[in-house]
Amino acid sequence: MTSLDLLGLVATGFTTSSFVPQVWRTWKTRDVSGISLPTYLIITVGLTLWLLYGWLRGDLPLMVANAVMVVLTGAITMMKIRFSRP
Repeated sequence: MTSLDLLGLVATGFTTSSFVPQVWRTWKTRDVSGISLPTYLIITVGLTLWLLYGWLRGDLPLMVANAVMVVLTGAITMMKIRFSRP
C-alpha cells in the first residue's frame, strides 16, 4: 500500500462517515419527510457505478469508499421507501 492509497483511505473514512448520522437519525425517528427518494436512488446508482469502476481499476480506496457509501445510501433509500408507506 502506498502513501497515496493511505491518503485515499483516510479521506474515505471522513466522507463515508458523513452519512452515518443520517442513517442513525432516520432509523431512530422513522422520519423520512425531508429525504428525497429520487436523490438517494440516483446517488446509490452512481456510487454503485463508481464501485464497479474502482473494482475494474483495482483501486482499493475507491472500492472501500464506494462499497460503504452504497450500503449507507442504500439503507437510507430503503428506509425512505419503507417508512413512507401508510
